[in-house]
Amino acid sequence: MQIEWTKRNQLTITVNSSLDSFRLQRLIDYVKYLEATAMSKAKQVEVDKLAKDVNADWWAKNRKRLIK
Repeated sequence: MQIEWTKRNQLTITVNSSLDSFRLQRLIDYVKYLEATAMSKAKQVEVDKLAKDVNADWWAKNRKRLIK
Protein backbone atom coordinates (compact mmCIF):
# COMPACT_ATOMS: atom_id res chain seq x y z
CA MET A 1 0.00 0.00 0.00
CA GLN A 2 1.21 3.48 -0.83
CA ILE A 3 -0.16 6.68 0.69
CA GLU A 4 0.62 10.04 -0.85
CA TRP A 5 -0.56 13.63 -0.30
CA THR A 6 -1.07 15.64 -3.49
CA LYS A 7 -0.35 19.33 -3.95
CA ARG A 8 -4.11 20.05 -3.85
CA ASN A 9 -4.33 18.72 -0.27
CA GLN A 10 -5.82 15.41 -1.36
CA LEU A 11 -4.80 11.95 -0.28
CA THR A 12 -4.03 9.19 -2.78
CA ILE A 13 -4.02 5.60 -1.53
CA THR A 14 -2.80 2.85 -3.83
CA VAL A 15 -3.58 -0.74 -2.84
CA ASN A 16 -2.80 -4.12 -4.34
CA SER A 17 -5.53 -5.38 -6.67
CA SER A 18 -5.71 -8.67 -4.75
CA LEU A 19 -7.42 -6.89 -1.86
CA ASP A 20 -10.94 -8.19 -1.12
CA SER A 21 -13.28 -5.89 -3.07
CA PHE A 22 -16.13 -6.19 -0.54
CA ARG A 23 -13.94 -4.97 2.33
CA LEU A 24 -12.41 -2.28 0.17
CA GLN A 25 -15.89 -1.02 -0.76
CA ARG A 26 -16.84 -0.89 2.93
CA LEU A 27 -13.73 1.16 3.61
CA ILE A 28 -14.57 3.53 0.74
CA ASP A 29 -18.14 3.89 2.01
CA TYR A 30 -16.82 4.73 5.48
CA VAL A 31 -14.45 7.35 4.09
CA LYS A 32 -17.36 8.87 2.11
CA TYR A 33 -19.38 8.97 5.34
CA LEU A 34 -16.52 10.73 7.15
CA GLU A 35 -16.24 13.22 4.32
CA ALA A 36 -19.99 13.88 4.25
CA THR A 37 -20.27 14.38 8.01
CA ALA A 38 -17.01 16.24 8.64
CA MET A 39 -18.70 19.64 9.01
CA SER A 40 -21.81 18.37 10.78
CA LYS A 41 -22.65 19.88 14.15
CA ALA A 42 -25.27 17.23 14.90
CA LYS A 43 -24.84 15.24 18.07
CA GLN A 44 -24.89 11.44 17.91
CA VAL A 45 -28.03 11.37 20.08
CA GLU A 46 -29.84 13.54 17.50
CA VAL A 47 -28.66 11.36 14.62
CA ASP A 48 -29.77 8.21 16.44
CA LYS A 49 -33.23 9.68 17.09
CA LEU A 50 -33.62 10.74 13.46
CA ALA A 51 -32.56 7.26 12.26
CA LYS A 52 -35.03 5.63 14.66
CA ASP A 53 -37.87 7.91 13.48
CA VAL A 54 -37.09 7.31 9.80
CA ASN A 55 -36.92 3.55 10.31
CA ALA A 56 -40.19 3.51 12.26
CA ASP A 57 -41.90 5.56 9.55
CA TRP A 58 -40.55 3.33 6.79
CA TRP A 59 -41.63 0.19 8.64
CA ALA A 60 -45.15 1.59 9.21
CA LYS A 61 -45.50 2.29 5.48
CA ASN A 62 -44.05 -1.04 4.28
CA ARG A 63 -45.06 -3.57 6.93
CA LYS A 64 -48.17 -4.84 5.10
CA ARG A 65 -46.22 -5.24 1.87
CA LEU A 66 -43.50 -7.32 3.54
CA ILE A 67 -45.50 -9.42 6.03
CA LYS A 68 -48.30 -11.44 4.51
